[in-house]
Amino acid sequence: MAQSRKNHRKRGFGAKGILPAVLLILLVSAGGAAWLVLTPFEPAKETVLELEPGSSAFRIGEKLEFAGVIRSQYAFDLVRLWKRGTLQAGLYKFDHPASVLDVYSRIQHGDIYTKTVVVPEGSSIFDIAIKMEQAGFGTRQQFLQAQADETSLVADLDPRARSLEGYLFPDTYAFAGDASPIQIVVAMVKRFRQVATQLGLRGNVHDTVTLASLVERETAVDSERPVVASVFENRLAKHMPLMTDPSVIYGLQLNGVWRGTIYQSDLRRNTPYNTYLHAGLPPGPVANPGIRSLRAAMDPAHTNYLYFVAAGLNPQGHSIFASTLEEHSRNVADYRQALKKAGGR
Repeated sequence: MAQSRKNHRKRGFGAKGILPAVLLILLVSAGGAAWLVLTPFEPAKETVLELEPGSSAFRIGEKLEFAGVIRSQYAFDLVRLWKRGTLQAGLYKFDHPASVLDVYSRIQHGDIYTKTVVVPEGSSIFDIAIKMEQAGFGTRQQFLQAQADETSLVADLDPRARSLEGYLFPDTYAFAGDASPIQIVVAMVKRFRQVATQLGLRGNVHDTVTLASLVERETAVDSERPVVASVFENRLAKHMPLMTDPSVIYGLQLNGVWRGTIYQSDLRRNTPYNTYLHAGLPPGPVANPGIRSLRAAMDPAHTNYLYFVAAGLNPQGHSIFASTLEEHSRNVADYRQALKKAGGR
């Protein structure tokens, strides 16, 4: 009987000893899992990773660990079991310390890597192509080809469109880091359509946008835009050539002969965009106008002006308008004198 009680005491002591040990193991495991999940981990270098559509959560975790974004794919699996969210495909950039939980949350919410590109008002397709190349969205030529190939995007607005010039609305854009030139022009045309709807743009959209592009390139002074538009409208009504340098320059760019400065010989070069040689509007827009120039083209001021010295040429920073050639000639002489005093040539 004594021996039986002794054995009983031994067995009881063993059971009591196992329970704390199990609890300790569980606590250590939980702490380790929490450490893996919650402790920020810093990539060895800036990492841009593409997660393909249809990738399993296991495959994504494996890819993140292999790229050095997280410590362990198993920690990622733990978060997946906990959160049970849908993971979004796309391009992701990892460049600062983040926990597995943070990484998972980013992918769950589709916080993809984007690049911001600012397209100023009055940018031409050539200007935009250079910006997109500099931002890493393919080559300049690929962008120019995309905008030339996708004129169907504006066919209902402008059946005469030879390119997307005029319809790539100037704005600040955040494009996915792997966006293609076609995706970019689609987004920019979509933004144009939003603005066109806002303004109530209708009727001869081709001519309105073409006029707006000339206004945009001739003045950056908001209050002058409707007045500049009136000068062009008045000249068109009298069948006078518009004689606007930005259009001439655009024709030279299309032909690959623009030298960075307009020369007298350029004004005699016969391109469809030479508004010194050809009356009427040029064949299409010469830039991408902003909302204020579009509004000015839709509703020009009522004036008798037929001439102006552009604000960009005037040292005093504003355009000088005239109704007669004699008055305009005096304004040009005054401009040259002021330029000379300002140290110009």
